[in-house]
Amino acid sequence: MKRGMGWNGVLALTLGFAFIYAPILLLILFSFNDSRLVTVWGGFTTRWYQGLASNEALMSAAWNSLRVGVASATIATVMGALIALALARFGKFRGRGALAAMAFAPVVMPEVITALSLLLLFVAIDLDRGALTITIAHATFTTGFVAAIVGARLSLFDRSLEEAAMDLGASPLFAIALVTLPLIAPAILAGWMLAFTLSLDDLVIASFVSGPGSTTLPMRIYSQARLGVSPDINAVGSVLIAVVTVAVLTATVALKRAGEGERAA
Repeated sequence: MKRGMGWNGVLALTLGFAFIYAPILLLILFSFNDSRLVTVWGGFTTRWYQGLASNEALMSAAWNSLRVGVASATIATVMGALIALALARFGKFRGRGALAAMAFAPVVMPEVITALSLLLLFVAIDLDRGALTITIAHATFTTGFVAAIVGARLSLFDRSLEEAAMDLGASPLFAIALVTLPLIAPAILAGWMLAFTLSLDDLVIASFVSGPGSTTLPMRIYSQARLGVSPDINAVGSVLIAVVTVAVLTATVALKRAGEGERAA
């Protein structure tokens, strides 16, 4: 007999969602506050959003975050997909455990430890800190997430499709390029979106490996928030929430379609 959730379950679920999302909704609400005082509602306005375009510091930080996010997510996607393919296709080769451990270690490693390690590495090789070091650092800690997502799809992939392509004369490399990659493309897209979102949201690692002129948007928001929360910070925070939400929804839809495509195949 199928049982419903019941009122207790609905109440617990409502309180749980309220605990998680009420602060976010409050931030979005006060981004439309006409008063500069955070705790006083002065009426509805969109002037804080209109003023964002003229805020050069915030726009420069946002542009840095977008450049770093796109570059690091692309690098992480290529590396993560190659690692997932190696783990899924080459069987129990020597060094397989070490490769998996190195790929997934940054996923569970505390961010401050990863950030400190990367900082010591950049200092040791005398690489000036800036957008390049942030990109390398973000690609390092997001590669494991991409490898996990692509690897999960490859574990469900029907290899008879590749074997059929090779029976028709395709080499193993062409079979992967023409059959496997198109079928797992939604998982690769989901991995890219997740890597981009993680890069866009990162504060700890970027703070360690950034240099002059490479301030990212989370770093700018944090530095301004330490002097007091203002409505324009609420506005840029709301925009960031919207971008992350769209990215997460896109990744979710891509993963869902990947699953449907796999079942259809």
